[in-house]
Amino acid sequence: MKRLIVLLSIAASPLLAEPLPRADAVFAEPRIEAVRLGQLLFYDPILSGNRSVACASCHHPRFGTSDGVSLGLGDGALGIGPDMRHDPENRPEQRIPRNAPALFNLGAEEFTHFFHDGRLESDPISPSGIRTPLGADMEQGFASALAAQAMFPVLSGDEMAGHYSENDVAQTVRQGRLTGPGGAWAILAARIEAIPDYRRAFDTVIGPRPVTFADIANVIADFMVFEWRADDSPFDRYLRGQGDLPEAAKAGMDLFYGKAQCSTCHAGQFQTDHGFHAIAMPQIGPGKAARFERHNRDIGRMRVTGDPADAYAFRTPSLRNVTATAPYGHSGAYAGLRAVVEHHLDPVASLEVYDIASAVLPGGGFASDRAVLDDPVEMAAIADANRLQPIELSDGEVDALLAFLDTLTDPAAVAGRLGIPDNVPSGLKVPR
Repeated sequence: MKRLIVLLSIAASPLLAEPLPRADAVFAEPRIEAVRLGQLLFYDPILSGNRSVACASCHHPRFGTSDGVSLGLGDGALGIGPDMRHDPENRPEQRIPRNAPALFNLGAEEFTHFFHDGRLESDPISPSGIRTPLGADMEQGFASALAAQAMFPVLSGDEMAGHYSENDVAQTVRQGRLTGPGGAWAILAARIEAIPDYRRAFDTVIGPRPVTFADIANVIADFMVFEWRADDSPFDRYLRGQGDLPEAAKAGMDLFYGKAQCSTCHAGQFQTDHGFHAIAMPQIGPGKAARFERHNRDIGRMRVTGDPADAYAFRTPSLRNVTATAPYGHSGAYAGLRAVVEHHLDPVASLEVYDIASAVLPGGGFASDRAVLDDPVEMAAIADANRLQPIELSDGEVDALLAFLDTLTDPAAVAGRLGIPDNVPSGLKVPR
């Protein structure tokens, strides 16, 4: 009877402009042998060119599966999170162009686009079932778009490959030899094949055939699916009729799905429509551009589609565990959750008064940090592209929204189910 009363109250709420989502997401169910192997590879720096950066260096459970900073330093950094700093013998050339996204619920079937601009996506028409920046050069064998996206950072000099020709992986990347025999992925697969403990583990998962890079990507994806499934928050239980929410959170929920219009974009069980929207988010750092382009702009989805209507549009992030995943925005412009919520109330006005002190930028200053902020033409272009209309909320209403967002936290997922391994088969240092 209690469950029925809760469900009736949800349906009858007069303040909700849109119905609440259903808690019915469908997830992949990976084999535990693959999950445990993927855990070791996720935390092992062996997959970086200089054997110094692991997937976990930028996607760490201590920082909500992100890295706790606006823009990380990647290859050439010492430490992780806000404590990261330059290696004096291998200083990073620039910051990572975009904020490291969180990894929660990526194993749910609805997640088909990856990266802030969606440049990698599921594509049933493609022979591989995946559309990627590599196009026809994409190797076969990736079990999902999630597996494919997990492995693109190893091809980035700033992220994992290393700079120019300082190691064998960086050299092949610089030469454009990414896939196929002798390419960057093949070099990394051979490294794993040569470590007896990994070879034995892959025997269990794939049998005795040679390990391919797709095999590595697939088990890392399996680990992410298992480790960071987040569908048991207080809000999920409320949707299932298994519990109630605090009054402040319910007031925030009414605003979220009503007056504040948050659910226009943050829709569905995981609060994302998986679309791309321009909301005048401040641009800091180097921007996502090829090195030869010599600018600090980041035009978002337009870089993928070529459509001017997509200028400065970025993927709607899921809000699951959002209280643990700061900073926020494609460039991590806002370190606080309240600040980014308030940005949504009047994006253009917020952009005009943005202070870079709101960001978390480790390692001292780079010339690119303020480049766009100090460019009136580019700032005007970002403002003109905005599609979010201003809305008025009181401080109390913002407080209520924040109370609701707190109910989207799944503590088991934030902590991780397997956790951080004590060591990895390569013998390299595990990021902690």
